Amino acid sequence: MEAVLDVYKRPRDPDYPLVCLDETSKQLLRETRVPIPMKPGQPARHDYEYERNGTANLFMMFAPLEGWRQVKVTDRRTALDYAGVLKELSDAHFPDAKKITLVQDNLNTHLPASLEALDKPPGFFWWEGFIE
Repeated sequence: MEAVLDVYKRPRDPDYPLVCLDETSKQLLRETRVPIPMKPGQPARHDYEYERNGTANLFMMFAPLEGWRQVKVTDRRTALDYAGVLKELSDAHFPDAKKITLVQDNLNTHLPASLEALDKPPGFFWWEGFIE
């Protein structure tokens, strides 16, 4: 825990951005009845019944020292989705960074093996040495 806190004390360096990454699943709901619109002196009314409309996964990326945040929505949360988010983070959002310092939890998809799924040439790891 102390090591993570030390990372947050580092000064801002655009060549080495600090990015926090987390994900969550959300249930998608659909109204079964049309809500009653608000009237003067009365708030809108929504029925408690709903219909389940699937789930979505949200990857939340936050660079506190850069003043930047981004949410990526996917249909599921797999190792390949995770690797794709990191690839997008490095290629699209921080392409000029020398290395990205990534702070994340220890979910089972947060492993180097997840990133190897995106390798193009055998033995080439785009992330090696790029993400701390």
